Amino acid sequence: MSDQTIQKRIAEFVKAHGKPDTAVRAVVEPIGRAGARIVLVGADGAMGDVMAKDVESATNAVEAADNVEQAEWDRETTAATKIGPGHRRKMAKMQS
Repeated sequence: MSDQTIQKRIAEFVKAHGKPDTAVRAVVEPIGRAGARIVLVGADGAMGDVMAKDVESATNAVEAADNVEQAEWDRETTAATKIGPGHRRKMAKMQS
């Protein structure tokens, strides 16, 4: 995915799930040879993700995005997510 496409996808998520006074959180996760995953957590608790070719590209995309802050999977970020019953059922099926 191109850097421009990554920026566009992040901006679309911010538009749909951000608020002017609350930044969208972005956690960059390395995923081996496949690159890096940017997990986005919106002000409304929605989650989304965008793939990048590597951690450096992902980090640069997060830093360049408006109303987005780099985050970790700490208590605050985890608490900001809202996982619905459908997602929980899907996760439970994957573990059985």
